[in-house]
Amino acid sequence: MLLEEIEFYINQLAVRKVNEFQKYHNNVELIHNREKRRIKNPLPKEIKFPEEWSVDRKYNPFYVLKHQKQIAKSIFNKLINGTYKPYTPYLKHIPKENSTKTRPVYIFQIPDEAVSNYFYSRLLSKNKHRFSSFSYAYRSDRNVHYAIQDIALDIKTNPRLFVAEFDFRDFFGSINHEYLLKQLNRNGFLVSDFEKEIIVAFLSHFSIGIPQGTSISLFLANLACWQLDKKLELEGLRFARYADDTVIWSESYSKICTSFDIIQKFSRETGVEINFDKSNGISLLSKKGMPSELHSEKDSIEFLGYQLSGNNISIKPDSIKKIKKHISYLLYKNLIQPLNKNPLQSVQIPSNDTDTDFVTAIMQIRRYLYGNLNEHMLRNYLNGSYKRLNFKGLMNFYPLIDDEKQMQELDRWLLSTILNSVRKRDILLKKHGHNRSNQFPFNLDESNLLIECKNKKINLKKGLLEIPSFLRIYRAIQEEVKVKGIERTMHPKSNEYSY
Repeated sequence: MLLEEIEFYINQLAVRKVNEFQKYHNNVELIHNREKRRIKNPLPKEIKFPEEWSVDRKYNPFYVLKHQKQIAKSIFNKLINGTYKPYTPYLKHIPKENSTKTRPVYIFQIPDEAVSNYFYSRLLSKNKHRFSSFSYAYRSDRNVHYAIQDIALDIKTNPRLFVAEFDFRDFFGSINHEYLLKQLNRNGFLVSDFEKEIIVAFLSHFSIGIPQGTSISLFLANLACWQLDKKLELEGLRFARYADDTVIWSESYSKICTSFDIIQKFSRETGVEINFDKSNGISLLSKKGMPSELHSEKDSIEFLGYQLSGNNISIKPDSIKKIKKHISYLLYKNLIQPLNKNPLQSVQIPSNDTDTDFVTAIMQIRRYLYGNLNEHMLRNYLNGSYKRLNFKGLMNFYPLIDDEKQMQELDRWLLSTILNSVRKRDILLKKHGHNRSNQFPFNLDESNLLIECKNKKINLKKGLLEIPSFLRIYRAIQEEVKVKGIERTMHPKSNEYSY
């Protein structure tokens, strides 16, 4: 029954948002308590509420949960009477990473977002077979890693390929409504008049484009690209499209040039401008050392956080920088920052071969890479003692990498960075009159860091200080992919991750 389904989707969404806020609240509490133990006068705990909560109560999941039955009944009556229209969404500006610019996101009230989720589910369930198998975004039967797997296989089996890489500028915000609505009546999509009315209702707040931030737009984005995908297929081109990120490849130069004409025509018809600043155009992709007749040639391409070459699937350089930056911050926050003040305020000075801040830093790095796993679990899994593990750390966003050399280099970087941080901490301790150079961990070097940390007991337990390893978690994830497949191994939020 429609009323029950609407209430279910409202409840599901509100519960998820409540859980997210409570997780945030608990994390702030943990950080505050940690700071109280380390600093004499820590900043007061501050709980920040989403700015849209102050605009209307129906943005607040706690309020919506309490009144879900009344809200569902009101929406149901409007849907039946043909008077339903979502409230004007709140425009929120999200800062772009490593930039002063912001990205506009439209936030619909929770009941309207739930309606959007409901109709997205309906539309996708009966139309997903109509979408191209080379379209990987916003689908229950495709994901980001399927795209990587398909591209990598072709690149590895073909020593020379012509590649076209395109990116669209403001894809969601530029799609022409007239073009989009025409697609509802074409190409064999199953869309009822009732569903068309809901789509038009969500689009009515915008003169152009589709709202980025609501799930029904995800279906519409793939709908808008159906003609593009079909024309590429009819030309015999191989491609992977993830929303507005598109890479096309072929052994034929004439065909890859045709892809450029197809993309340009799509751009004119939909009103979506090609972003030439981020589009690399046409290149020859070949293995290192092979001769090239094109000026624009390369031995790898980047797509959705990965770097793909004829030899390996790796993590792309920009993502590696992000990983290193975060680990460096964890070490700085725990080992260096507390000692930068003069005089020291409630800092625990290492003594008796024990440095609690060093323990905290290593455990935080492990959680970042492994999720809730530890070294004992990983080793038992790799030797067959454990049959199943729940992978939820950073490395689960990259289940398809096969570049062991990159993992080994990251392990060497991690050891070097840990040692440099410990040495800097030792220097700072001396400046404050605490010479600990002959104690653990300040007496360690490249030759004994791994073994000493592995054997070090904390509260009579071994393993808590063992240095995490990119290579070790990589091998465990590779084994899990072979046994369980990509979907059961990848991080549950892989399709939401900012690669």
